[in-house]
Amino acid sequence: MRDRLIPMNNVIDSLEKRGFIDNITSDKLKERANKPLKAYIGFDPTADSLHLGNLVGIMALRWLEKFGHTPVVLIGGATGKIGDPSGKSTERPLLTHEVLQKNVEGIRKQFNRCLENPTLLNNDDWLTHYGLVAFLRDVGKHFRVGPMLGKDSVRSRFQSEEGMSFTEFSYQVLQGYDFYHLSEKEGVILQIGGSDQWGNITAGMELTRKLSGKTIYGMTFPLLTRSDGAKFGKSEEGAIWLDPEKTSPYQFYQYLVRVSDEDVIKLMRMLTFMELEEIETFEKAIQSGNFTPNEAQRRLAEEVTRFVHREEGLQIALKVTEAVAPGSKASLDPEVLEEIAKDMPHILMKKGDVVDQTYPDIAAKSGLLTSKSEGSRIIKNGGAYLNNEKIDDQSFLIQSKHIIGGKYLLFGAGKKKKILIKIEKELA
Repeated sequence: MRDRLIPMNNVIDSLEKRGFIDNITSDKLKERANKPLKAYIGFDPTADSLHLGNLVGIMALRWLEKFGHTPVVLIGGATGKIGDPSGKSTERPLLTHEVLQKNVEGIRKQFNRCLENPTLLNNDDWLTHYGLVAFLRDVGKHFRVGPMLGKDSVRSRFQSEEGMSFTEFSYQVLQGYDFYHLSEKEGVILQIGGSDQWGNITAGMELTRKLSGKTIYGMTFPLLTRSDGAKFGKSEEGAIWLDPEKTSPYQFYQYLVRVSDEDVIKLMRMLTFMELEEIETFEKAIQSGNFTPNEAQRRLAEEVTRFVHREEGLQIALKVTEAVAPGSKASLDPEVLEEIAKDMPHILMKKGDVVDQTYPDIAAKSGLLTSKSEGSRIIKNGGAYLNNEKIDDQSFLIQSKHIIGGKYLLFGAGKKKKILIKIEKELA
């Protein structure tokens, strides 16, 4: 079902109020945005999934859709072979053709899930087969080395010990040509990117002016950083990916639940479609100290998880969150336990090694507890749990009926210590 177009003045106004606009090339863009336009953001396939930091760009494109504009996603199948030096202190490793193709297909799925009807293009279609001599003659001659050297991303790398290769130096020429090509062939008039893309965006505008005389526009959004200056989307385990196979909906949800009070309001503005009035209510409550701890974070986590993983993913995240909470009384099902297995210590055991065994037997075998005697003490003290149900009988025996979905047992010792047992599939 298509979204109802939002009866507001202007998408640029809305993005500005939500903190999306870091810089803009012309004040005339706001007036131009009163009529339908095409805008693009480029994403190089450096991995087989996008991450939380990329979500700002996706949200910008989604807002354009909501206001009746056309978002264009440019996947850098060609520029990904080079590697954008912007914001990098060392040169990126070159990816093989096979890896790039796998990455392209991986992130393509995510755009189709997050955007309603995007135009998906790949610059490999027009750059890879453009002959070197012809490209230098047609395009390269319009770039001046002085301004290219003056770009922040280039200047900082030139001053570093490693320096910059000619391959990386040419990246802004390729991205500049992309903007010109999309302007000519697709009617794109606006390029959007992170603040580190300003130089690349203006290079494309200048090339277009020289080659066609057209006026096109650029806009950058601030990079997603925490109040302490570190980038969002990183955890102790690594990046927070949008692919549910790399970062489960539960892990994704939990990352957002744990953001600080100093950062939650900014993320609400940039990563959700919440009304500004509601966001301001949360902001005032936090500033006054009159708020329920983690209430804003839970609201943020629900909205963003629903957008990225849809309602089904959010419900799984909520079920797992409830199931692993200390002292949880939540019922368990195989789907929830499958998610828990991604985020909790678990071991494989044979069914014959589990059935007709006591809690102390399995707690010791699984490594949840150090000995059977400790298991007996846990039962006596009221801290022994099987599938979130308390065990208070020392002679209680585990039966096949306790194995959820024929695959899982969840053992608990006290409120926080848990281990998931996966039953090995028996060979026929």
